Amino acid sequence: MIKTPICELLGIEYPVFQGGMAWIADGVLAAAVSEAGGLGIIAAGNAPADYVREQIHILRQRTQKPFGVNVMLLSPFADEVAEMLVEEKVPVVTTGAGNPSKYMKQWLGAGIKVIPVVPSVAMTKLVTRVGACAVIAEGGESGGHVGDLTTMALVPQVCDATNLPVIAAGGIADGRGMAAAFMLGAVGVQMGTRFLAAYECNIHPTYKEKILKAKDIDTMVTGKRLGHPVRSLKTSFARDYIKKEYDSTVSDEELEQLGVGVLRLAVQEGAENGCYLSGQIAGMVNKEESAADIVKDVCQGAETILKGASQWVK
Repeated sequence: MIKTPICELLGIEYPVFQGGMAWIADGVLAAAVSEAGGLGIIAAGNAPADYVREQIHILRQRTQKPFGVNVMLLSPFADEVAEMLVEEKVPVVTTGAGNPSKYMKQWLGAGIKVIPVVPSVAMTKLVTRVGACAVIAEGGESGGHVGDLTTMALVPQVCDATNLPVIAAGGIADGRGMAAAFMLGAVGVQMGTRFLAAYECNIHPTYKEKILKAKDIDTMVTGKRLGHPVRSLKTSFARDYIKKEYDSTVSDEELEQLGVGVLRLAVQEGAENGCYLSGQIAGMVNKEESAADIVKDVCQGAETILKGASQWVK
């Protein structure tokens, strides 16, 4: 069975994190992943503290195992969510879309283990200095907010830049991806897109169907003009958005307004004008299954590959 330092650090059975996908990663999905031995993560996204607190209570009704909450640092509710996490004694916090330094003293003082998502070596060094216990190196293959570097290029450079445990994310959906992450120096993986196909993932059936039918070239990145690029499926909304993004007559304010609420439209209504976040790995996600089966499949697949790797060394 695969065991790495992150398992002991967090008290989990398998080195598998479920990504903190806004409006998707709720208490039900996170509980299922934690109960399966991984680290389930509730996404705070742009939601107020009361919503996140409710999801934490839902999770705790379903499992007593360790879990995390992902804080989207650009959220207007970030301050109130940060305080609520201390009140709820959340064991693990992951952060994305920004610098978590503002909240580190507060969280660390409450005994929370903080694991920021990092898109670069510079951010890795910063969060190492301010007290992170591990980092998630997320390549641009992932869904949602993305950086420029790919997972293959980012992970080994992050591993060289810190003595903290590194979790690899972006473009990972099976045992081969986990095994490759280990070879790059990571001690675990985070997956988002594959968990979209979990039975316990409560996205609209249209969203799930789009993921299951997606091919290797069916995602695109929009939002670079605004400084916060996002990867999603190629839909009529995404194609229309990118046309406006490169239209000089469309203001930045108009572009920002186009993106308001579109993820929720996809998640909750399966609307045509919604934004369907997805990583490039969607082409490998072709069946619905339980969160437990996903965790088991990835770990068993990696174990098989790693045990056979010596055939290449003579």
